[in-house]
Amino acid sequence: MSLTHLDDQGKSRMVDVGEKAVTRRVAVAGGRVVFPPEVYAQIQAANGQTAKGAVAEVARIAGIMAAKNTASLIPMCHPMMLERCKLEFEYDDASCSLNITAEAAVTHKTGVEMEALTAVSVAALTVYDMTKALSHDIEIQDVRLLHKTGGKHDFTR
Repeated sequence: MSLTHLDDQGKSRMVDVGEKAVTRRVAVAGGRVVFPPEVYAQIQAANGQTAKGAVAEVARIAGIMAAKNTASLIPMCHPMMLERCKLEFEYDDASCSLNITAEAAVTHKTGVEMEALTAVSVAALTVYDMTKALSHDIEIQDVRLLHKTGGKHDFTR
């Protein structure tokens, strides 16, 4: 296997998807924001509300916006019209964390893994931004691809 974004001389390139088949492509990514226990308790006591707004709802919008703009952020990504981008948030009391899952879907010649990963990453950064006044000891962890279908190879973690 070779790196698809490098040509034979090692120069950067955008992959030519002209000959690829148009298929339904779906990708799911996940990650989490881990809080110190006292900060997690404060967020829970406030029902996820901060001075900047509802943490999960603002992060959901940020994640969707980021997914739609992935090609502007990641140099070799192809621009595409997403058909769906959905983010879910789940508080986990045992680990004092907010788990984030993003699903992106498109009917296209290339996949949407980067869009799902970008959505999770920016949503997590937004949660951090909205809660950093409470502590800078907040961690973004485990951003990863969970599942993808369509294209040459399906994947499930």
